Amino acid sequence: MRDDTLPQRILACVESIPAGRVMTYGDVAEYVETRAVRMVGYVLARDAGTVPWHRVLRADGTCAEHLYSEQRQRLLSEGVRFVGNRVDLASCRWDGT
Repeated sequence: MRDDTLPQRILACVESIPAGRVMTYGDVAEYVETRAVRMVGYVLARDAGTVPWHRVLRADGTCAEHLYSEQRQRLLSEGVRFVGNRVDLASCRWDGT
């Protein structure tokens, strides 16, 4: 069964992530109650930057390779802590509440 509201729910979730906090693609999928983790990336890639896409990371806390510099800079400017090339998920992960 197709869920036509899924893209809007994904964008609403990402829009709600506070500055200085992050979610993984899997976190977003779980929050919007889908197992379609790749759909999160697809929706963000198709969005025209209307939501804070930079606050969504891979499961291991790394940035998207093709957007690494811009994503890292945006996150650092919001106070997100990195350990090496990964976001410190333990201190910066947002659970949606």
